[in-house]
Amino acid sequence: MRKLYTTVICILFSFVVKAQELQCTVTVNSDQVSQTNQQVFKTLERSLSDFINKSKWTNRTYKENERVNAQMFITVTEFESSRFKANIQIQSSRPVYNTSYDSPIFNYKDNQFDFEYIEFQPLVYNRNVFDSNLVGVVSYYVYILLGLDADTFSLEGGTEHFKQAQQIVTQAQGSNFRGWSQDAGSRTRFELIDNLLSNTFREYRIAMYNYHRKGLDVLADNNSTGKQIIAGTMRLFETLIKRRPNAFLIQTFFDAKSEEIRNVFSDGPKIDVVKLKETLNRIAPFYSNTWNEIKY
Repeated sequence: MRKLYTTVICILFSFVVKAQELQCTVTVNSDQVSQTNQQVFKTLERSLSDFINKSKWTNRTYKENERVNAQMFITVTEFESSRFKANIQIQSSRPVYNTSYDSPIFNYKDNQFDFEYIEFQPLVYNRNVFDSNLVGVVSYYVYILLGLDADTFSLEGGTEHFKQAQQIVTQAQGSNFRGWSQDAGSRTRFELIDNLLSNTFREYRIAMYNYHRKGLDVLADNNSTGKQIIAGTMRLFETLIKRRPNAFLIQTFFDAKSEEIRNVFSDGPKIDVVKLKETLNRIAPFYSNTWNEIKY
């Protein structure tokens, strides 16, 4: 019996140790491309899934239930030989304590995704060299997802991951691929990581922690307190937007959170939502129709 018990423990321990950081579903859509041979797109999809989910991205050991839930949707718009032009949409979520609910963390679409890929070529991330835009872009967003997830569990807990994403941006500067350069326009990969690591936007990262760890995670045990903290978090964004109107990070936050905020304040113990709606309309007027649906 003792031998059997030891064997079971060893198997479980081995399973935990091997659990990687992400549990990501990858979808490659080629509907816009007139290509009779679809196999290359299916191979790309499988290769990316293995690359993301089986690579070791950090020095930390993740338990199975700690893996970051994510989705990557790649839509190929042009294809010729080994050259691809596409966009990539990235989504992630994290569980809320004492519930079966997963809260959306990130929902972002990057339209500047060009890369070269030959079927069956190995996808390997090298921290010291930028030699593939496909690997570079996907690795960059892996670290963004890991950083944002960590920020929701501990205050500024994602800094190490964000610095790794920033290193990829630095290495990519001379690549001539779109989306990396500071001069490539607004809402680029450069701007996203620059803002995440800038003290100018520190309220965003504080809000990520307060909203999730102090707000959402206590809703099941104390709904009223959780709501009050989430409402207070919106005032942090008000401070930020006074300093930086139309801040990129605020847009990304509400792209992921608008429906969740509406649902949180439309159910459970009643609190004063008049001031909350006024604040929301000031910081995220592009979702005014959603805020108007908060009538509780």
